[in-house]
Amino acid sequence: MPSRLVVWLGGAADGGAAARRVRLLLRQVAARPRAVHGGGGGGGDKVTIGDVSFKLKAPKNPELVPGNYISDTLAQSVTQHLRWIMQKDLLGQDVFLIGPPGPLRRSIAMQYLELTQREVEYIALSRDTTETDLKQRREIRAGTAYYVDQCAVRAATEGRILVLEGLEKAERNVLPVLNNLLENREMQLEDGRFLVSAERYDKLLKEHKKAELDAWKLVRVSEDFRVIALGLPVPRYLGNPLDPPLRSRFQARDIYYLPFKDHLALLYCIGSNVATERISQLLSFATTLCSQESSTLGLPDFPLDSLSSAVKILNSFPMMSIQHLVHWLYPYEVLLGKEGKTAVEDALKRFELQDSTKLSLPTRVTNVRRREKDQSFQADVTVHISGKEVTFQVPAGPEPANLPSGPGDFIRTPSHEQLLAGMMLSHIAKDICLIGTKGCGKTVVAKEFSAALGYNTESFMLYQDMTARDLLQQRQTLPGGDTAWRPSPLITAALEGKLVILDGIHRVHPGTLAVLQRLIHDREITLYDGTILLRQDRYEKVKEELQLSDENLRQRSVFPIHPSFRIIALAEPPVVGSATQQWLVPELLTLFLFHYVKPLSKSEEMGVVNAKVPNVPSAAVEQLLKVTHRLRETQDPRTQSLASSLSTRQLLRICRRLSQYPDESLYDTINKACLSRFLPSLAASALHKNLLDCGIHVSPADAEKTDNKTLNCEINAGILRIGAATIPVHNPSERMKVPDVLFYENVQHMMVMEDMLKDFLLGEHLLLVGNQGVGKNKVVDRFLHLLNRPREYLQLHRDTTVQSLTLQPSVKDGLVVYEDSPLVKAVKLGHILVIDEADKAPTNVTCILKTLVESGEMILSDGRRLIANPASVSGRKNVIVIHPDFRMIVLANRPGFPFLGNDFFGTLGDIFSCHAVDNPKPDSELAMLHQYGPEVPEPALQKLVAAFGELRSLADQGIINYPYSTREVVNIVKHLQKFPMEGLANVVRNVFDFDAYNNETREIVMRTLHKHGIPVGAKPTSVHLAKEFPLPGANFMGYWKVNQLGNARQKLLCSTETHHIDVKGPLYLNVQAFHMERHESRSLSFTEEHAFWSLPLNEVNLVCDVAVAQENETENSLYVATCNPVSLYFMETSCANGHYVDLYDLFPRTVGSIWQPLVTVAPLGNPLRGQVILHEEQTNAILLLDTNTHTIRQLLLSPEMREAPKRTSWWGSKEERSHKMCKEFSHKNWLVFYQEEGSRLVVLDVLEGCAHTISLPVNLKSVFLVAEDQWLLVESKTNQKYLLTKPVHMESEESHACQLHAVSEEPVEAGFGVTTALEVIEPQAVASDQLSSENLSAALGQKISSPNRMLSDEQNYATLVVGFPDLMSPNEVHSWKRDSTLGKSQPSPPDPLHYRRPSKGARMAKRTNCVILPAASQVVRVLAPGDVPLKELCAKDVAPPQTAGYLEITDLTNKKLKYIPVPRSTSLTPYTSWLSTISDTDVLLAKHGSSGVVTVDMGGTVRLWETSSESLRRSLQEWRDMIGQEDGRPVQITIERDSGLDVSSPKHGKIDPDNTPHVGGNTWAGGTGGRDTAGLGGKGGPYRLDGGHKVYQVSQEEKDAVPEEVKRAAREMGEKAFKQRLKEIKMSEYDAATYERFSGAVRRQVQLLRVILDSLQAKGKERQWLRHQAVGELDDTKIIDSLTGEKAIYKRRGELDPQLGSPLQKPKRLRLAVDVSGSMYRFNGVDGRLERSMEAACLVMEAFENYEHKFKYDITGHSGDSFNIALVNSDKVPKNNKERLEVLKIMHAHAQFCMSGDHTLEGTEHAIREIAKEEADEYFVIVLSDANLERYGIPPARFAEALTINPQVNAFTIFIGSLGDQAGRLQRTLPAGRAFIAMDTKEIPQILQQIFTSTMLSST
Repeated sequence: MPSRLVVWLGGAADGGAAARRVRLLLRQVAARPRAVHGGGGGGGDKVTIGDVSFKLKAPKNPELVPGNYISDTLAQSVTQHLRWIMQKDLLGQDVFLIGPPGPLRRSIAMQYLELTQREVEYIALSRDTTETDLKQRREIRAGTAYYVDQCAVRAATEGRILVLEGLEKAERNVLPVLNNLLENREMQLEDGRFLVSAERYDKLLKEHKKAELDAWKLVRVSEDFRVIALGLPVPRYLGNPLDPPLRSRFQARDIYYLPFKDHLALLYCIGSNVATERISQLLSFATTLCSQESSTLGLPDFPLDSLSSAVKILNSFPMMSIQHLVHWLYPYEVLLGKEGKTAVEDALKRFELQDSTKLSLPTRVTNVRRREKDQSFQADVTVHISGKEVTFQVPAGPEPANLPSGPGDFIRTPSHEQLLAGMMLSHIAKDICLIGTKGCGKTVVAKEFSAALGYNTESFMLYQDMTARDLLQQRQTLPGGDTAWRPSPLITAALEGKLVILDGIHRVHPGTLAVLQRLIHDREITLYDGTILLRQDRYEKVKEELQLSDENLRQRSVFPIHPSFRIIALAEPPVVGSATQQWLVPELLTLFLFHYVKPLSKSEEMGVVNAKVPNVPSAAVEQLLKVTHRLRETQDPRTQSLASSLSTRQLLRICRRLSQYPDESLYDTINKACLSRFLPSLAASALHKNLLDCGIHVSPADAEKTDNKTLNCEINAGILRIGAATIPVHNPSERMKVPDVLFYENVQHMMVMEDMLKDFLLGEHLLLVGNQGVGKNKVVDRFLHLLNRPREYLQLHRDTTVQSLTLQPSVKDGLVVYEDSPLVKAVKLGHILVIDEADKAPTNVTCILKTLVESGEMILSDGRRLIANPASVSGRKNVIVIHPDFRMIVLANRPGFPFLGNDFFGTLGDIFSCHAVDNPKPDSELAMLHQYGPEVPEPALQKLVAAFGELRSLADQGIINYPYSTREVVNIVKHLQKFPMEGLANVVRNVFDFDAYNNETREIVMRTLHKHGIPVGAKPTSVHLAKEFPLPGANFMGYWKVNQLGNARQKLLCSTETHHIDVKGPLYLNVQAFHMERHESRSLSFTEEHAFWSLPLNEVNLVCDVAVAQENETENSLYVATCNPVSLYFMETSCANGHYVDLYDLFPRTVGSIWQPLVTVAPLGNPLRGQVILHEEQTNAILLLDTNTHTIRQLLLSPEMREAPKRTSWWGSKEERSHKMCKEFSHKNWLVFYQEEGSRLVVLDVLEGCAHTISLPVNLKSVFLVAEDQWLLVESKTNQKYLLTKPVHMESEESHACQLHAVSEEPVEAGFGVTTALEVIEPQAVASDQLSSENLSAALGQKISSPNRMLSDEQNYATLVVGFPDLMSPNEVHSWKRDSTLGKSQPSPPDPLHYRRPSKGARMAKRTNCVILPAASQVVRVLAPGDVPLKELCAKDVAPPQTAGYLEITDLTNKKLKYIPVPRSTSLTPYTSWLSTISDTDVLLAKHGSSGVVTVDMGGTVRLWETSSESLRRSLQEWRDMIGQEDGRPVQITIERDSGLDVSSPKHGKIDPDNTPHVGGNTWAGGTGGRDTAGLGGKGGPYRLDGGHKVYQVSQEEKDAVPEEVKRAAREMGEKAFKQRLKEIKMSEYDAATYERFSGAVRRQVQLLRVILDSLQAKGKERQWLRHQAVGELDDTKIIDSLTGEKAIYKRRGELDPQLGSPLQKPKRLRLAVDVSGSMYRFNGVDGRLERSMEAACLVMEAFENYEHKFKYDITGHSGDSFNIALVNSDKVPKNNKERLEVLKIMHAHAQFCMSGDHTLEGTEHAIREIAKEEADEYFVIVLSDANLERYGIPPARFAEALTINPQVNAFTIFIGSLGDQAGRLQRTLPAGRAFIAMDTKEIPQILQQIFTSTMLSST
């Protein structure tokens, strides 16, 4: 009688009984002998579910029938599903089980197949599944390609059930190959066979013989063939929606989670030890998170199917906290944003699961003991939980358990102890996934876990391009040429019971990981070659029921999965809210139990560091950890990204280095680790601020040490030393691979190499990051050359794949052979692998280097494996031991714009020791260029270095895009070296012609080159020297006689007293540095002025004295004293930085307006260089300022000065006479002081520290030191002159007296006894040195050699006294007279600001502004415009230029006069009367070297002038050389060829009567390239003869000479188009001009921002490889498929379609909140703050035009009226200039008419709250404010709070305008990088650009 089983659809208990009966029946059915022998009996077995019966058939391949799927407790809902499937099976329909992720659907399908004893063909679909995986695949057997049927064909022909899992993952157009098979049971196969449905075949069989059907290649599809498809509902889950034709062929059944009651019953069975209410609360909580409501909140489904694992753990540990279990099941802390976390925590509260306080967690593993007796691969683990020890059993590996692993290898910290204990608990039930940030110790913990349980581990590095096939099996060829499949490490581990570490599951596409679901859930998998791996119990059951041996099953390709096999997956946390990096999808949640590896706490990290690196300085570690944890704890995303550079791994590296080199600066080390040189400016400033806050800063001593460091390298006795590091030189076997490169040493590169060597010695792999062309390759090659290490070289690019990095497959004699890549060669042979351009390859490719560097393991695509530890090789095949000398040096460009490579440093930076390679510093670069161009003039090199230095800093600031590098400078210098006549200005175009078409960049580049004196664009003819006038002839005026007669009246002895100086002080001063924007003036034309820069003067400062100290041939120091307030500016004239010191405290502010201090300055010479005497003329205060030590002392010369000054003397009475200082010999360290109308001279000897007072019988007017021991004195009333001769060394002379001689001026006799009265000369300046004999002879027109002095006064251009002061005979006086005395003529009317001479009775101007240059025989003085012959200077009808004055140059050698206008100063002081007491003009003058002068105008502009004619001639020649000789002369082409004929004898040759051109031939005269005859370019001719033939060339002039009418037409065309555009947008020309004012000011920044946005957009759209193509490039991974003849073996580049169902990329959201309050309008006149705000708004509107899909912006205003004034709405942004101008007008009008008050705070908070309500990828709020908050009682802390109110929103503030240091104080209280001060409001666009670029780059 046939067996019949009824399954009643009753209650749950009955369902359980029914399931037990089913299981009993199955055992009986399977146990029948025919199942083994294929006998024919017992065909009547039947299964009935409810009212549906199914007749069983004996399976042909019983091992393919699923087993052990039906559990003892079959839930009622499952029985219902099984009944429905049976109905569809009976109807012959295919079914689609649809439902949420999890193993339930597959389990139901398998239960049905087990119940009905059907064989299964299972395939997990992924995006890599192709037609061949479903139908037929070719394999080569014995040299012939055969088709092998795949799952669909096998199932159809053998009558099996085809289970297709994951239909939504297959790419479109793959599954339609099944359409006909599903619908009509027909399919055309590749091998020519045709599958036909059973009915049709049987019908044909009646009409034809079977042999005929076979000949027609018809194959019958079994009537038992069915398809069960398993899929997720799309769109709720990610994937491709079902193709309608495919969908229509299936019957669907919704398999939702088990009903609550069923699920509860199931969990009660598992957790018999757990309180029922706890299980029920847990299930209620889980069910809540899977409800419709929670999915609308965006919460991923809770993995309900994993609850059984959780309850299993709870069953062993009933005391454990459920909340922590929930964390393991559903890691919401890392998975969800703030709202999601709140929702989950609310649900936990609701179901009373927040029990972590009451119940406890396992804290540590106390013991692991392996069970040796029963060979069961089990271990007893004891953990400490809630105060007691609990022991339980877990699977273990074959090795002995080793709980405390080797010392020093793993440092046990409390958090890692707890993590390990938690992992042991999870290990009871399920595979584990560790989630943690990079470098936090995931790999180390996983290895420790495996070692503790005696596992052998298998590391499997995952990467993005990995296919499903790579995870399981790879194709290979056997030695005979047959194709075969090689198992992946994962599969071998499953068979051998290892622990697999899947490193980086976050990188792999979730659809690819889906192929592992069955392996992880059921421990069962079907491989590509048909092999079946079964769970141990299922395998044993098959073995027992079929009574087969292991060998038999192996032949049937059935293998058991080892019971100990486990997987630990490692991943980085998903990026919350990111569309692309949210890898933790609901499907993945069902696979593992998740443990979050927290970064170590500070104390734990300290413990790890101290244990690993015992001798590291503890103070440094403390500071290092302080800053690291500060960065980690911050909310700011940019600062957090810095923390990722300081992972635990990186900290250990830093400490290892500090322990070896304790003197190293921690500041530099941290900056190096974070690569701060290349951080966006905001991140860099945040890092700097955090370092300072933690007390880590660069000490001036360190900085000085670095600056003055001189490094050299030497090899001595086989030891290489670079700086402080030494290493033995390597002795390689392959010497030809050691690089040898031309390398010129310079300090900076040597410092990089020293650093590299230090890390190399510590065993690190190196990463060098830098801009292009800074010498990374050179440095590395030189480094390896010095070490004598062979190099393997790999260049990466965007098409680099993991395969090409490791092996290169090729086909040889039908076999696939693999060529080792340089990487594998380097590993084998111990060479250094240099990987260049690492940032160009996708990071998913380069990340495979991580396992190699970190764990010293790597699996190659041919199955071989690299291993670092030789001990673990024993007996293993295909293993390559990594050579101990192997090292990697990786080179990459810096991250970010404009390289836009992949962020190699961000991804893998912490596994390398990083070095930033920068362009060399100016000195290093100059030294290096000298070696490349030894004959290139020094000035040209200096100019190049300076110009490129500035261009690089502009690139760093983001003002230009391209970072100009040393490589470009070297190329320029090489060219100049080879072709010296070309000229620097021409050659630099080789670099800058790239920018010729970008006007903005070109402008900046030109401006910079011109600033540094590279005359690009100048013509050799643009020489604009001043017009020369003839100097009137010299007049012989008479004699000066020095009376040395014994007459007492004529020769007076003057008594001398000597006393020591009293010194008060020192006082320490605050010396501040400032940047000198030095501009070379000879950029476009050659003038006398050769450089200028501005001093940062206050607008009320008055310049009162200028002095120059000559340091050496090239260096001069300039000192400028100012008063009101008194300060001193000092700088070297050729340097980029100056200093100033404020002396306000020493010279109090003026009282009333009476005391107007006037300071003169005298620099001292060696050995007191850098010290300067300041003399205040009214109080006679003398101060000694030391600029080196920043100290000042007061010198008290006489007893009177020591008395406290009377009160009146501070403001001085009217009669008070001023004191003067004579500083001609200050470089000899002595000075002379006297009082006007006084009768004493005080000589101050600074070195001796004493003063000598000389008492005189006369009252002094002026004193001139004409020589060291001879001084010219002028008496005050009579202008009588005296010569004072004094001993050179006063101390040494016995006589302390000085002699005074009267000088009488005698007129020349006119003959006949008549004498002309000699005009009394009132000298204003007298030379202290004489003219050379040549110059004197040239000046007087007669050959003469004599002592002489040149002097200058108001009546004469110059006067020469020949013989004075040394000869006592009468001295001739020659004068060059003026037409009128200076100052007599009135100032010219065009110059309204010229200060007129004070009226009579007023004090005379204090500064004479006259300088004598004896070396050039010139007198240079500054004249007011009224004293200059303007009519002769300027052309007719041309208004004279607005000047501060004119330099009058009287040249006695050339007999010429010149007038050079000094440009007007930019700003003028309001103190005009005070100014008039200092100088006649707005300019002060001082001598600069021997051939020029320096002027400083009242606005603080310093100008250097070259006046000497000889020196000008030299400079002009240099300038012309710099321009070069490309002056449009014809260029001739000459071809030299060897004619092969000998030269006979020279001859003139025949004359061609027609004069046609001839080339060669030895006949004609005047040809080219011939021999013997006269011509050009030949050989052997007697002389050159040019026949005058045309040489064709296009001159520069021709290029420039575009006809005027063409230019005019182009101009008119432009204007017409502009007017037409204005008409279209109804904008008047006046409006257009107004708008242009704002738009023009920010045009450059707009352009730059748009360039960056374009680049980012382009980067985002970079094409990807599309695989499985029928055309394209051969895909290396499919080379074996190509051998077998498959078609889809190509790959090609294409736009990757977005993953279906993935969230759309949302735009970034920006709000600009501008201040339009009344104060903006009120102070606009002071600093233009309102206009700058308007420019900022204009910048935003223009830059983001047409990028609305990526950036949505709006602009609001805040003022006293309101905190939210809408100016621009994000949905209605202005489209043209007119609309944009309207916005600007509204801003202006509002600021003009609004109420006073301030709503900055409310405006900021409102902007941040409102913007966050919209959906966006990222949020930015930028607040412009004028920092006037304190006035309205708003504390800074309150504003800081407002800015950080929502951590999701990047809020920044820019303070424009500030009263006092308000803005500075505010900035210090706000978070780092959030506040900017734009005191010069021009910086605002720059700051906006900084904010956008750094944040955009960080987030793309």
